[in-house]
Amino acid sequence: MRAIFVQIKCEMGQAYRVAQEAADTIAELSEMHSTSGQYDLLGKFYLEAEQDIGRFVTEKVQTLPGVRDTYTLIAFNAFTGAG
Repeated sequence: MRAIFVQIKCEMGQAYRVAQEAADTIAELSEMHSTSGQYDLLGKFYLEAEQDIGRFVTEKVQTLPGVRDTYTLIAFNAFTGAG
């Protein structure tokens, strides 16, 4: 599994509706956060190694009603403290 983060810009007043729709319909979604700044939401998705990132974003995230724009970040490693 690999993590990707997708920043999502929504139509005015649609961020919470988009977040709930993503949570209800996208199995790969791990977390969705509302954010301030240029984008309204930040989603963390876990994809299988063979899953096409571009196809996933364009077919599952960008097609959600109320989504205007996305910006995708691919994560290489996750770091945690020794504990």
